[in-house]
Amino acid sequence: MTKAPQRRIALYPGTFDPLTLGHYDIISRAVKLVDHLVIGVANNSAKTPMFNLDERVGMIRHDVEKLSGNGHATIEVKSFKGLLIDFAQTVGAKMIVRGLRAVSDFEYEFQMVGMNQRLRNDIETVFLMADPHHQAIASRLVKEIALLGGDVSAFTSPHVADLLKQRAKHLGATK
Repeated sequence: MTKAPQRRIALYPGTFDPLTLGHYDIISRAVKLVDHLVIGVANNSAKTPMFNLDERVGMIRHDVEKLSGNGHATIEVKSFKGLLIDFAQTVGAKMIVRGLRAVSDFEYEFQMVGMNQRLRNDIETVFLMADPHHQAIASRLVKEIALLGGDVSAFTSPHVADLLKQRAKHLGATK
């Protein structure tokens, strides 16, 4: 009797405050590599997000729904708190997907992979290089542009750009 093939489950974690076109690019490429992609939205107490956890989960669900299925992986968006490697185990992921924009990203990620391997050596990390068009995009900079009254439409989806504009206005953006 042959054993049914095991589903390839990957986890793409991040704060996603907000979801940028760089994140979206990594997601759209990761769904082609696995059967099921979990987007893990981190509740990081060390950061003060512009959008709360539920808002971030909602914006991601809105933007990625069209990527799920159609010959690609199914996508699930879940929030988590605690160790990334523990969450990966909880959702059954055997792979963690990370995007790299620059050498500085690699240095940080390299250290994280080493620690995660010490904690659980059965979960691999796969790096996807950022599309050159998106390499300069960082959530921190996108928020700063929005708060200063700038146009963020080149860095986010129209949906996220609208949410940023509304939040920036609420927070008293300049301009």
